[in-house]
Amino acid sequence: MEKSAISVKGLVKNYNGFTALKGISFEVPKGSFFGYLGPNGAGKTTTINAITGLANFDAGSVHVMGFDVIDDYIDARKSIGFSQQDLIFDPVLNVREILLFQAGYYGIEKKDAEPRVAELLKFFGLKESGEKNFRQLSGGMKRKLQIAKALVHDPKVLVLDEPTAGVDVELRHTLWNYLRKLNKEGMTILLTTHYIEEAEKLCDTIGIISRGEIVALEGKEKLVSSIHKPKLRITLKEPLKKAPKNIEKNSIIEREGMLIEVECENAEKELASVLTSLSEEGAQVSGINIVKQKLEDVYLKLTGEGNELDRL
Repeated sequence: MEKSAISVKGLVKNYNGFTALKGISFEVPKGSFFGYLGPNGAGKTTTINAITGLANFDAGSVHVMGFDVIDDYIDARKSIGFSQQDLIFDPVLNVREILLFQAGYYGIEKKDAEPRVAELLKFFGLKESGEKNFRQLSGGMKRKLQIAKALVHDPKVLVLDEPTAGVDVELRHTLWNYLRKLNKEGMTILLTTHYIEEAEKLCDTIGIISRGEIVALEGKEKLVSSIHKPKLRITLKEPLKKAPKNIEKNSIIEREGMLIEVECENAEKELASVLTSLSEEGAQVSGINIVKQKLEDVYLKLTGEGNELDRL
């Protein structure tokens, strides 16, 4: 049985002599919430377009729910729902009609589509706006309609390209709750976003692309810990000239000996032994803080964006 909802192998895409994708490969497990991150121009959109059938590619293969996106393109398209960053709607149709027409594109008859459309309108809080023209909707409601449109044919996989771009904080959290519910119910979700916090809160697996190459592909927690281990940051009452021998290799003394940072595999578990070692050296502690690195720190390190900003 196919374990991957999306399988990308050796994907290459060239644009007029420029190689946008340099043979990338990754798997999105069924039922996962996969974050696909990278700077502008890194190759995210090119990858998404290849997966959803909006662009061809020069080498490699892409499968969605086991279907080849070229050889089995009908089944592959039916398996995937795509919510684009740009809001694209027919200006003549109302909200309900937009969803019904979208269902029709997948061969779903109106009588069969109507219950699904009613369900989505209720789910996304658009029930009272069903007869409104989309131009009458707020920006947030348009964003919800865009996602509902991607779900109308009940796909197994949902691809979201910047789903919360330009929305306020309250709506962003509302959309996060919708997406968590969909994922909990078994839907595989691939998310691209420039809000690193969004990926950190929603995704269980992270892929990072930079300059057309995958530079990281790992479970979120494992990825963060593999780049930056947590630290114990301990403030002292009196200067400490040298760290105890058993933690010397993993520690840094700063601020004229008044602050010591100790890198740990598990800060919570190692706290007691570190404090005991300091106490044996006569150190008096005035404050303790456990510092855990964030996904944003890893992202900046792997893509080099932080280094670019430092040079400005």
